Amino acid sequence: MPLKFELGPGRMIGGSNPCFIIAEIGQNHQGDIEIAKKMIKMAKDCGADCAKFQKSELEYKFNKRALERPYNSKHSWGKTYGDHKRHLEFSHEQYRELQKYAKEVGIFFTASGMDELLEKLQLCFTSGRPMVISSGMQSMATMRRVYQTVKEHNQNFTILQCTSAYPLDPEDVNLCVIAEYQKEFPDIPIGYSGHERGISITVAAVAMGAKVVERHVTLDKSWKGNDHEASLEPSELTELVRAIRLVERAQGTGIKQMLPCEKACHDKLGKSVVAKVAIPKGTVLSLDMLGVKVGEPKGALLKTWVSWWAGRHRGRGGGGHTKIGWRHKKRAESPGGGPFAKNWKRIKPGILGDPGSIDPNPFALKWWGRRIVRV
Repeated sequence: MPLKFELGPGRMIGGSNPCFIIAEIGQNHQGDIEIAKKMIKMAKDCGADCAKFQKSELEYKFNKRALERPYNSKHSWGKTYGDHKRHLEFSHEQYRELQKYAKEVGIFFTASGMDELLEKLQLCFTSGRPMVISSGMQSMATMRRVYQTVKEHNQNFTILQCTSAYPLDPEDVNLCVIAEYQKEFPDIPIGYSGHERGISITVAAVAMGAKVVERHVTLDKSWKGNDHEASLEPSELTELVRAIRLVERAQGTGIKQMLPCEKACHDKLGKSVVAKVAIPKGTVLSLDMLGVKVGEPKGALLKTWVSWWAGRHRGRGGGGHTKIGWRHKKRAESPGGGPFAKNWKRIKPGILGDPGSIDPNPFALKWWGRRIVRV
């Protein structure tokens, strides 16, 4: 199983733990702290595990020329790009207020640090704190380097497949990278950060093994801002959480076996080897005499071994549709290379599959069940 670690107090991710669902508020709060609080509460009410924001130190992230350039987009909150970004930035004190509110509501709180310089990020690596690393706009070579750099200092991190386009077309999602990450980095949980419309692709990511998912959220897709169109409104986020939890219930153990819920159908429709024609007593059975049908009385599912019965068993008399069982075995011949050869002595004569024909020895019963599963 992939590595498990505690992403937040009392919340494990990876392995068989539930997928960790992040509601990315980002900067969809329009620069209004009261809207930000409403979105935190919305994320909690919809069933998300975490409310996430974005925090930038603008003078460190952009040079002076980038901040002073005119910004005439319909989504602009200022005449220059710097004015626009400053409108959407909360102060450190405001973030402390939001963090306190999230704790009161009962949802994890985080904000992504907008920095890509590995030398600076090493300060985060060495802190030992759990990390969520998204991989938008990166190559596999870069992500290998990120993995190796972080792994030297910190075991508690996850990498998310991400394509940075808003909104994201299905053809550019590249969900198969999740499987590639699982091969490349088998000792950490892998996740998905999506910017597509709707929820289907994110649900598919969970079915493929994503242990963390992140989706942008909004209170209204028609609001001004670059991210609203690629975000989920409350009803969509609620449905995403419901669908993910349903998929998790459906994933099962990976062990293929007949389940208790199948017993009724098995008892009604389970097939057995039967005679296709009337077979005189003492006749050596051949394939043209045998078929596979739903037969009475009910028996073991030995349709796979229909060819094995031919030439090894004698008819006991009876018309067509008679069920073929161990009572048709030649008395002087061992079962040879048949499916039960090694354990023949543990089976009593009788109708194959009849519980009364099984040696009551517990080992024999255990063996019988195992053989039926393998047929």
